[in-house]
Amino acid sequence: MKFVAVTSCPTGIAHSQMGAENLRTTAEELGHEISVEVQGAMGAQDELTADEIAEADAVVIAADTAISRDRFEGKPVVKSTIKEAVNDAEGLLERAEELAREGDTGAASTTDAGESGDSGASDPSQNEEPQRVGGDPSKGLFARLKRLLS
Repeated sequence: MKFVAVTSCPTGIAHSQMGAENLRTTAEELGHEISVEVQGAMGAQDELTADEIAEADAVVIAADTAISRDRFEGKPVVKSTIKEAVNDAEGLLERAEELAREGDTGAASTTDAGESGDSGASDPSQNEEPQRVGGDPSKGLFARLKRLLS
């Protein structure tokens, strides 16, 4: 299968690149093709072309920042955090492959946010991902530096 992916983290220093490399390596090991756009402190690297997106079977967005999904309209999209791309790229790619095989062109989130156990599947507005403002302070630059230097 062919995939396209976008990785991005709030500071854009290392996690975006680590997630992208992990997605590339894992896709190759699983026999898939993937093109990965990295959005970081220096802007976008390896920007996805319209042809790459058109040929892709599914899209993986591993980001802790806002990523415009307009250019992925009509494609199955797996949305996750950058942490998942770093720690579980295989799981993300398996989910993307599953969505592509099902022909589901909606967005699927791999995070636990919004899973409360009540049945809200009949109301499409409840399936939308909530807009996230700010971020987890434990994942911020200062928290990471503190852990690194302690």
